[in-house]
Amino acid sequence: MKISIELTLTPLQTDFESHIIEFIKVLRASKFTVLENPLSTQVYGDYDEVMGFLTKEIKIAFGTMDNVLVYMKLVKSDRSDYEPNF
Repeated sequence: MKISIELTLTPLQTDFESHIIEFIKVLRASKFTVLENPLSTQVYGDYDEVMGFLTKEIKIAFGTMDNVLVYMKLVKSDRSDYEPNF
């Protein structure tokens, strides 16, 4: 089953920028389709593979910060080719 995930990593600490950059670099280096915008990152792929990957990488990211929030939205389909028609 293909999924689309929008996620935002928000470190709740003053040295937040390097943590966000490192997390995005890990996502970019994955085998998944990754699209970015200034507010979030989208990851597209097979449900089991993407969720397994994100579970592992979020746990690693959590280990590097004292306080952090991850906000995720999941859609059951690959929406990586979506373009608004309005």
